[in-house]
Amino acid sequence: QVQLVESGGGLVQAGGSLRLSCAASVSIFTFNAMGWYRVPPGKQRELVAGFTTGGITNYADSVKGRFTISRDSAENTVYLQMTSLKPEDTAVYYCNAETLRGYYWGQGTQVTISS
Repeated sequence: QVQLVESGGGLVQAGGSLRLSCAASVSIFTFNAMGWYRVPPGKQRELVAGFTTGGITNYADSVKGRFTISRDSAENTVYLQMTSLKPEDTAVYYCNAETLRGYYWGQGTQVTISS
């Protein structure tokens, strides 16, 4: 049973930083790809950042230069370092993992940026 557990969300002021963590219950090498998505209030889900096991990393244009996705394979954890946060980054952030059998999602963590 694959489980993804996010943590690290919270309330910060604009310009601040947060680091989200996604702990997987299995080796992250199990997955073809992993990433972070977010659902802003009243909007559709969007990809924030992701990587493939082949080493390809991509970011949404809105977060390039501010967010960094990384992984610690020994801890089976993926991180999203977020800096220079803006009110428009407010959303529920979800960790996602893709296998040949399908997708897995975490429960989400709320990030709120005050202006």
